[in-house]
Amino acid sequence: MGGGELSSAALPRSFFERPSHEVAPDLLGRVLVHGPVAVRLTEVEAYGGPGEDPAAHTYRGRTPRNAVMFGPAGHIYVYFTYGMHFCANLVCLPEGHGSAVLMRGGEIVAGLDVARARRTSGRRVPDRELARGPARLATALGLAREHNGLDAVREGPVEGWPRQAAAVLEGRPADPALIRSGPRTGISTAKETPWRFWIDADPTVSPYRAHVPRRRSAAATSVGEAPSS
Repeated sequence: MGGGELSSAALPRSFFERPSHEVAPDLLGRVLVHGPVAVRLTEVEAYGGPGEDPAAHTYRGRTPRNAVMFGPAGHIYVYFTYGMHFCANLVCLPEGHGSAVLMRGGEIVAGLDVARARRTSGRRVPDRELARGPARLATALGLAREHNGLDAVREGPVEGWPRQAAAVLEGRPADPALIRSGPRTGISTAKETPWRFWIDADPTVSPYRAHVPRRRSAAATSVGEAPSS
């Protein structure tokens, strides 16, 4: 994949075995790899566990839909939203806790042509927009329903990984002075919890949007607001 952040080691499972609001800011500047595409993370949101965070899919406990969030740390939880898009999260805390970090935005640092083909459908899209927002990020990385539960913890050199492996590389962690936090985007409960984290002034960070009530039949665009079934 090349030098710099792409030749750095993969993060161990212990990195993710912490509360999501601690993992989230530490993910900024890290590189998520899936197959040929890699994204430097610039924006994330943390979601807590059952009975803790009303905005989390796991707030009311384990269901078939959110089961991956209760599995081992470092696995990818993928969900479908608004009947249109997939969003991807990294599971946090040891097995059984039900917590995760939603990956909201990033910069494509490898596989740019593949990401463009997945995102543009013949339309011209600025490179900074390719993974700017959770659904765009998942699309650029090629993450969909079949990747729900994919392990993003890898050992050994990148060259020895399976073709469609996923991993989070050490990358270049964001300068703490540039990390900002604030309310999570588009949720109607726990609206003031400052668990959205981003790199200040990075052009790949998506704009903040407060929740606007709307009629819908699918889940919302965060790890929160899940149907109870």
